[in-house]
Amino acid sequence: MGIQHESMKKIPNRITVSRIILIFLFVVLANFDGGPDPNPNCIIVNAKFAYVCHVIAYILAIIAGLTDFLDGHLARKYHVESDFGRLIDPLADKIFLLATYIMMVDYRLVPAWILIVMLAREFMVTGLRTLASAKGIVIAADKFGKIKTVLQMLALFIGGASWLHLFGFNVLDKGSWMYAAWYILLILVALVTVASGLSYFIRYRKLYFDSTL
Repeated sequence: MGIQHESMKKIPNRITVSRIILIFLFVVLANFDGGPDPNPNCIIVNAKFAYVCHVIAYILAIIAGLTDFLDGHLARKYHVESDFGRLIDPLADKIFLLATYIMMVDYRLVPAWILIVMLAREFMVTGLRTLASAKGIVIAADKFGKIKTVLQMLALFIGGASWLHLFGFNVLDKGSWMYAAWYILLILVALVTVASGLSYFIRYRKLYFDSTL
């Protein structure tokens, strides 16, 4: 029974580590380009080869995103949370967020200010969690944060589909309904990202206002 528990305890952590590996593979594959208007920041190759690389990169990003929900679910369900998991899971989440959105900015699918909002929120909440940890308080993810993650994943899915021209998507076609809907979604992502960060600072304001904690 103890051996089985130890084996189960390793599964969520292995999934988390696999997410980091998938994201680095995504970055490598996404950095090949050879379309009609190739990204000058990428490695220019044959157009068909580049498209295949992009399709694989998109699939890997989706799988990596799904593992974000899977590892935490398994850890909670089987009560196999570990210190390693608590350390590496949020780091893997940030690597995933940074890698995918930096590539979308690089391919002009997302304006840079959206990424800046996300980065500011992540750094500030990480700082708050560090302060809380020093005082023996654990700040768990709330529903607002989960909504933020779902919206960010939705934007990644749609942006990636447009990148590959799947389902006829082209969010960069100015004047089309898709262009308008895309920017409405991005603004919603930004607003929820800011609101979810503020909610932590409001709820745990005693951490930085009350010197007795």
